[in-house]
Amino acid sequence: MKYVLVTGGVVSGLGKGVTASSIGVLLKACGLRVTSIKIDPYLNTDAGTMSPFEHGEVFVLDDGGEVDLDLGNYERFLDIKLTRDNNITTGKIYQSVIDKERRGDYLGKTVQVVPHITDEIQEWIERVAMNPVDGTEEPADVCVIELGGTIGDKIFSPHNNSGILDAGDIESMPFIEALGQFSYRVGPGNFCLVHVSLVPVLNVVGEQKTKPTQHSVRGLRGLGLIPDILACRSTQPLEEHVKVKLAQFCHVPIPNIINLHDVTNIWHIPLLLRDQKAHEAILKVLDLQCVGKIPREPKLAEWTDRARKCDNCHIPVRIAMVGKYTGLSDSYLSVLKALLHASVALNRKLVVDWVPSCDLEDSTAEETPDAYEKAWKSLKGADGVLVPGGFGDRGVQGKILAAKYARENNVPYLGICLGMQIAVIEFARSIMKTNGANSTEFDPSTKTPCVIFMPEGSKTHMGATMRLGSRRTYFQVNKCKSAKLYGNASYVDERHRHRYEVNPDMVPEFEKAGLSFVGRDESGRRMEIIELPTHRFFVGAQFHPEFKSRPGKPSPLFLGLIAAASGQLDHLLQRPCGVFSPTGRCICFPNANGPQRLKVYQNGRVIKPLKGLVNGPYPATGNGAIPI
Repeated sequence: MKYVLVTGGVVSGLGKGVTASSIGVLLKACGLRVTSIKIDPYLNTDAGTMSPFEHGEVFVLDDGGEVDLDLGNYERFLDIKLTRDNNITTGKIYQSVIDKERRGDYLGKTVQVVPHITDEIQEWIERVAMNPVDGTEEPADVCVIELGGTIGDKIFSPHNNSGILDAGDIESMPFIEALGQFSYRVGPGNFCLVHVSLVPVLNVVGEQKTKPTQHSVRGLRGLGLIPDILACRSTQPLEEHVKVKLAQFCHVPIPNIINLHDVTNIWHIPLLLRDQKAHEAILKVLDLQCVGKIPREPKLAEWTDRARKCDNCHIPVRIAMVGKYTGLSDSYLSVLKALLHASVALNRKLVVDWVPSCDLEDSTAEETPDAYEKAWKSLKGADGVLVPGGFGDRGVQGKILAAKYARENNVPYLGICLGMQIAVIEFARSIMKTNGANSTEFDPSTKTPCVIFMPEGSKTHMGATMRLGSRRTYFQVNKCKSAKLYGNASYVDERHRHRYEVNPDMVPEFEKAGLSFVGRDESGRRMEIIELPTHRFFVGAQFHPEFKSRPGKPSPLFLGLIAAASGQLDHLLQRPCGVFSPTGRCICFPNANGPQRLKVYQNGRVIKPLKGLVNGPYPATGNGAIPI
């Protein structure tokens, strides 16, 4: 196993996650199997109980792991499925060591940070790196590890010129020590350290400054970690003399100094790495011939086409994002990425109008009329409305008003998790005339509980007590829009994260009034997808479809929202099996078994019947067609 460690210095928010993901893409394009691990030094066991304002969104994995949003970047870029163990936190490490101590595994030894905590970190990395993540039974060739936070920097005090550690340095120290030992443990040729740093430009002089990176590398070396490759973030491409200076003072060869300057979209980052021969530098450090395969030149034609296509999308599609964390876009990162995937696939330029749900409420009209007017102007000017998931009662009335506006004005609507529950409550109040209809989350004593607490949930413990992870949804109506978008599948597997659900006892009343529950779980009592059949596109999902969206495989429900918002839904639903291909072409067949006469379609029309019968099963994408 080969290891690539990605660290960051100078400031946070440089894009270590995207850099680590892009390195993985580059190595995968060279024909190598790649897995990823994210290390978060905070004491929380996982990200599940953290506010989005603290750490961005909580990303959910198939196994129910609530993890850092960077694991979402890894899954999207590398098209892999990770587990909760791929996210290491201080809380998990200490909990594991304490459990071992209680069992007597340390044979009466004094349990200390060194060696017990540091050994646990190293053993965790080695164990998780061997887990297959690409759908095969084969382990990865390379494990890309991202260490969260910034290291190699100190806060200088006027009384102590040697510098003092900040909180981030203190909590990272066990991991830094463990990784220093780990590099020695796996030996030369098996460990490559990529340090992401900042090369700023001071407006006063207009010159690229190397001192922050020099200090960062010096501090990193002092901690026992020696960078093999420098990834320098900057607004503009690095000047050649700047690279020479960095090489001289950081002791890194010029070919190993990679510039990651600002680009029009993040899909250009793997291409930047390739163009600067980053793969050659990494392969050389890792001596990758030892894994039994000779890496090829990276094949990134699909990434190149996608990055170019994104840049060339000029026709806007406006989506109103109605939520309560609109001040921090990372709170809805996966939703934004899923919208982008769908927009690019349909040749549209995504424009997101952030609408704070509180600002739509009547109380805001009295207190801050300008914010109220702005929010409603954004909502009414949108081509589609999206209400994402969330918790708590703040801004709920505004979300209900947004759902009502979309329903009454035939504006495409997608409600995710809470967004679906909101749509159900609004329907009960407006169409069924039950004015007191509510969720027991917001009003525990409501006489019309449309949404109720799940029986298996816990009201005393918050962490990992929700309905989490991949669950199966069975379509009840074959001709509904959602089923068509999923390629006329009989069921889909999507990821969940919720404590409340639609009250199954009220479902007959809702359906009698015209709201269709087209997707349910295996018991038939847990509502998963709603639709208004008479509406252009009014869909709610209890699950989170954004977590499984990929750049080359957009989430079907997001594809439906963008298609409806841009006037392409009818055309999309007419495609064979509802499958989407960036070229508009696919090979289609009725089922996955027995001899079939295959046909090549383009934009819903047969353009090339294939001669003869071909025996199944076929390498399909799971929806009856193969994009080509």
